Amino acid sequence: MAKVKETARVLSQEKLAEGIYSMWIRSDKIAFQAVPGQFIDVYTKDNARLLPRPISLCEIDREGGRLRIVYRVAGKGTEEFSRYQAEEKIHILGPLGNGFPMEAAEGKRVFLIGGGIGIPPMLAAAAQVRGDKTAVLGYRDGRLFLKEAFAAQGPVYVATEDGSAGTRGNVLDAIREEGLEADLIFACGPTPMLRAVKAYAKEKGIECYLSLEERMACGIGACLACVCRSKEIDGHSHVHNKRVCKDGPVFRAEEVEL
Repeated sequence: MAKVKETARVLSQEKLAEGIYSMWIRSDKIAFQAVPGQFIDVYTKDNARLLPRPISLCEIDREGGRLRIVYRVAGKGTEEFSRYQAEEKIHILGPLGNGFPMEAAEGKRVFLIGGGIGIPPMLAAAAQVRGDKTAVLGYRDGRLFLKEAFAAQGPVYVATEDGSAGTRGNVLDAIREEGLEADLIFACGPTPMLRAVKAYAKEKGIECYLSLEERMACGIGACLACVCRSKEIDGHSHVHNKRVCKDGPVFRAEEVEL
């Protein structure tokens, strides 16, 4: 799969919650290749900021040539993106990284687990899973962005840290409270959540794939800013590291140490 640098076009921009934005992009080339779990590099218009911002794909419309990204404003780059309007040009590179193995989900009961800004890429996976899928989403509070979009794909269970919606606690609290079961887990979210999901999968003997949310810089595996600990020796760095942007962001749970 060849990565492409493309001058795309903004189709729409929407604020979903405080600091959370959704952008649809017209992409003639990248959308055709992309798979759930991959991401794109988005370039700012400020020449002082040389490095792009990696953002995961929330929805992939291959037939329509569209991509949707849902992102949190975390700095000047993403704050710039939040001001983009329809018809504005946007420079992107992708598709980048390795996505979820969709073939592994066929005919299985699948948990799609997302936490925080790790929720958006799970929507792309939900749209393409051919199996009995259940979304389990973790939020800080009752601002349940994307919940309705997940509900259109199948059952959705919610956990909130403050107890304002769904189960009080985390995604595993919701799974246990509702008595949910699965044969396969796809998950994305903060490291503490992924660490707990990995332990749960091992305890239950469930096949599990994790999308890591490490901070990336180049997005193409050159700078080694986003390495994570791995069980195997990396052929590039020759140490027990994996490059999240190049070797991931999706890994089998047992491949990485969290």
